[in-house]
This record gives sequence, C-alpha cells and structure tokens, in this order.
Amino acid sequence: MDLSAAISVSTLVQLLQELVEDNFVEVLVQGELSNVSQPPSGHYYFTLKDSKSQLKCAMFRSHARALRFKPKDGLAVICRGRVSIYPQRGDLQLIVEGIEPEGVGSLQLAFDQLKDKLEQEGLFSTNLKQPLPLFPQTIGIVTSASGAAIQDVLNVLRRRSSGLKVLLHSARVQGEGAAEEIAAAINVLNIEGESDVLIVGRGGGAREDLWAFNEEVVARAIAASKIPVISAVGHEVDFSISDLVADLRAPTPSAAAELVVQNRLDLERHLDQLTLRLAAQIRSRLTLLQSRLGGMEKRLKAPTERLKIQLMQLQQQQLRLGQAMIGIIDQKKNRLSLLVGRLETLSPLSVLSRGYAIVKQVKTGDIIQNSTQLEAGDQIQLELAVGQVTATVTTIDRKGEK
Repeated sequence: MDLSAAISVSTLVQLLQELVEDNFVEVLVQGELSNVSQPPSGHYYFTLKDSKSQLKCAMFRSHARALRFKPKDGLAVICRGRVSIYPQRGDLQLIVEGIEPEGVGSLQLAFDQLKDKLEQEGLFSTNLKQPLPLFPQTIGIVTSASGAAIQDVLNVLRRRSSGLKVLLHSARVQGEGAAEEIAAAINVLNIEGESDVLIVGRGGGAREDLWAFNEEVVARAIAASKIPVISAVGHEVDFSISDLVADLRAPTPSAAAELVVQNRLDLERHLDQLTLRLAAQIRSRLTLLQSRLGGMEKRLKAPTERLKIQLMQLQQQQLRLGQAMIGIIDQKKNRLSLLVGRLETLSPLSVLSRGYAIVKQVKTGDIIQNSTQLEAGDQIQLELAVGQVTATVTTIDRKGEK
C-alpha cells in the first residue's frame, strides 16, 4: 500500500459531492415522509423512506414558502430535487425543491388540511353565522377594481334597488400576496364600520386563480368580521374555504348582489298582497261587529219603558222603607216606655213617696245606714219625698248591735 497516495477526508467528500451533484442534478424520488420538522428558520427537514431504504432530505425556506400544503409524517409524496452531500457530516441528502402528494393534488391536500383545521376550531359552526340585514343602506365590497365581478355586482344593485351606498375596497384576488390584501381589506371595512354587509369574492377562473380565498389568513379575517359577510367566489361549481367560514355563500358575485338587496318590485308585490289581506280582514271584522250590533239592538228595550219599570221599583222600595221605619219607631217607643216604667220603680223618689227618708250626716255628707255612724249631738239631714229637714241627734239606741 502506497501511503503517499492518501487523501484527506475533506478531499474525498468534496470529490464525492462533485460526482453526485454532477450526475444527479434533478431527480424525482417517491417515498413516505417521516420525522418532519420545521425549525424557526422556515426550512423543512425530513426523511424520505420506503420499505427498504431511507434518505435524508432538506427543503429550504425559499422553496418551502411555495408549498400549498403542510408536509406531515406518513404522507406519500414524490419529491423533486438534487442530490448532494453535506460535507460536515458526510451525509448523502436530497435537496428538495418541490413536493407533490401521491394520489391527490397539492391544492386539494392543502384545502383538506385547512378545512379540517378550521372545522376542529369551530369556525364553520352555524352558531357563528350572522343574519343579513333586510334593508342595508351601505354595502362594502372586497374584490379587484378592474375585474368583471365588480361591474356585475354594481349592475345588479342599480337594477334591483336605488339609493344604496357602495364602499369598494380594491384588492388583488390572485397571485402572491393576494390573500393578505383581501384579509386587510376586510379588516379595514370593519374598522371603518360604515358597511351593513360585506361581499367578498371574484369572478371565475382556474383553481389556482381562486386559491387566495382558500388561504387561512382570509378565512380568519372573515370569521373575525363583526359585519355579516357574503362569500362569492368563482362560478356556482366552485367551492372555497371562504364559503365555509362566511355567514352566507353566493354561487357568483351577481348572485351575492341579488341576495344582499331585495328587488323593489318584489317588495311592492309583497306590500300589495299584505294590503289586500289586511282589507279582507277588516271587512270580515266589520261584518262580524255589525251582526253583533244588530243582535244587541234587538235585545235592547226602549229607554222610557225601562225608566217606568225602574220608577215603579223605586216607589215600591220607598213604601217598604216607610213602613219599615214606622215599625221600628213603634218598637222603640214601646221599649222606651218599658224602660221608663222600670226606672220609675227603681227611683229613690218613688221610695221616698211611700214615707221613707234618706238620712245624711251634715258634717260629712255621708248617708247613714247604721246607728254606729252617729254620736249624740251630730246634726243630720232628712231627705223626704217633698223637702228636707235638719235635726240634732239627742239619743242613740244601739240595741240592734250584735
């Protein structure tokens, strides 16, 4: 072995790197993603494997930003890129410049991933849907000022209503940065607060052209809007994430304009129908009241006849009252005579008239009932039936004492 022919590790790795990179400038590799990671730098690092082998892969931020979907473990993909060797570790790796899911397009996968994410957060719930105002005065529109959609909307509004105020906030509706402009326009109209309802959308096009309305930033701006939002993206067959989040989906921008304002002729016809129904109800009510009034007139007697009856009843009541009063007075008189007789019987004057006298001590005025109340020499007063007599006690007989 000739040791003088030895080369350094770096030289060998560099030679291998040149050999690999010169011969595998662009390859398509089919496999399954595993160990997917995305550090704050924005790069993707993952392993691409099949049943027998695996290959380390790196996708730098400049290419990762173009992905419509989020790479996840277990996803079957076809990676496009170039083979290289990482000199610091001598690892063979695939520098990925594009990823396409197997069996389903990248746009459909991105749509499904975002749809599942927002649905789990409840952004599609019917409880969050706001009702549209019946008669809006100001309509906010987010679309391209140069597109056909705005002209279609304005034509419908002019035809179906008048006196409306339209606030157009122009935004790009396709291409890089369109989603951010649409979301910003929705936020600005909410801050201004003049609009009663918003129409957000654009005319038809390829699925890639409509993709801005499938971006998460637009979906969250619609969900956060305090003003009711109508999503009108593409044609009737097109369906976007914006349609799912919005308060109402319209198949086209023109249909959105028709939904947001009611046709004046329709309103006039509806008003005429209500007027006819009201008139019919009034006529029916008047007929019923007239029928009731006729019945009451038949049952109602003439006032003079009713007054005669009431006068006779009053006279009878007066007669009964007079007789009752006479009876009560007679009864009271008899009662009074009886009480007077009893009073006269119990009166002291009646007793005195039979020869009795009331004896009082002059000094104290006490009525004398017992001889012990007096002493010889006391003066006494005798109350007779007629007049009084004053006397002096000379003798007291106390024989009655026990």
